[in-house]
Amino acid sequence: MGEQDPSDRLRGDHLKEIKENDKGSLSRFSSSVHAMVRIRQKYQAIKKRRLEISGASPHSLMSVRSPSPKVFTFDNIHDYANRNLTSVRKPKKKRNAKVLYPHSSLRTVPTSESSRAQNCLYLLCIIVFLQIYNAIENLDDHVLKYDLEGLEKTLKREVFGQQEVADGLLGHLQDYLSTYVHNKPLVLSLHGATGVGKSHIGRLLAQHFRSVVGDDLVMQYFVLHHCPTEEEVPLCAKSLDSHISEMVTQAEEEEKIPLFIFDEVEHMPMMLLDTLQELIHPQNNNKYLNAIYVLISSLGHEDITKFVLHNSSMALSERPNLCQELSPWLKSYLREYHMLFLDAEILPFMLLEKSHVMNCFMDEMFREGFYPDRLHVENLAEELSYFRVGEQEFSHSGCRQVVAKVNLL
Repeated sequence: MGEQDPSDRLRGDHLKEIKENDKGSLSRFSSSVHAMVRIRQKYQAIKKRRLEISGASPHSLMSVRSPSPKVFTFDNIHDYANRNLTSVRKPKKKRNAKVLYPHSSLRTVPTSESSRAQNCLYLLCIIVFLQIYNAIENLDDHVLKYDLEGLEKTLKREVFGQQEVADGLLGHLQDYLSTYVHNKPLVLSLHGATGVGKSHIGRLLAQHFRSVVGDDLVMQYFVLHHCPTEEEVPLCAKSLDSHISEMVTQAEEEEKIPLFIFDEVEHMPMMLLDTLQELIHPQNNNKYLNAIYVLISSLGHEDITKFVLHNSSMALSERPNLCQELSPWLKSYLREYHMLFLDAEILPFMLLEKSHVMNCFMDEMFREGFYPDRLHVENLAEELSYFRVGEQEFSHSGCRQVVAKVNLL
């Protein structure tokens, strides 16, 4: 073989050197790749450990880091907000640290300082109590001036068979006379059949009030006596108006309450009833508010008689209250008759039994000076006519004929 050309030798050396350089660079690249892989594995292990400790899912974080784009919508925004709200924990309240006292020292109780406002409050309560007590005493003094206890004894002694009416009458007087200033007058309307004691109670009321307020402040008006003819009705109405006005004015000056008694109201003409209504219900006038009006009539006595006879067969405990049962019907009936009875207190009278009529005979005989023999009284009572319902007997005319029969003795 001949000698090798120097240029070929140089080319071979150069290729060998290039191969050696390529091997060195490949080894360096592979070592750096291995280092990067080890770092990544170590990083993934640390991340997985932290996720396990915090309780989070690694897939959720991987999904956050996923490079794939997502389209934003409002579909799950409420769930996301609720999940964030529930994940927020409320901070725990810190408990106040207890104050510890050293064993060597004693605890001191705070002293309560006396306030002047408290003493003023006690004084104000005492003043209010004294004023209320004084007002109550003044009311009692005003009622005592009319001596209603004496009136009650008189009614129990001289009125027979009308205990319910007497109690209602005294109750209305007690309520009205307890004060002096009123917003309307007291109107009492007495209704019942003949001889049951309506006019007798009117006479007792007039006699009692004359003794406590004077003769000038009590008026008894009998229409058949004071105004007997129809031609005198206009003059009677004018005279009645002026007379009541004078009495009320005098009562205001003396700080007393007058009494007006009108008997036989069923015979009063309409002009007199209208005049009396204007006095009882004044329009825009406070002049006639402190007064007592007693209206006595036999209006509605037929229905009262039927009611009493219908319920007389019941036992005493089962009988209805006469005033409570008849007052609403009587009010509606009387309003149709005249508006004078608009605000009147209705007091219906019961029929008198035979025992009540006998008491009337005994009382009248005592007044005339006769000794009331029991057998004689029974014989006089038998001469009257009665409604008989079972074993009970109710007088047709009450005690109306008692005086006439006693006068014949």
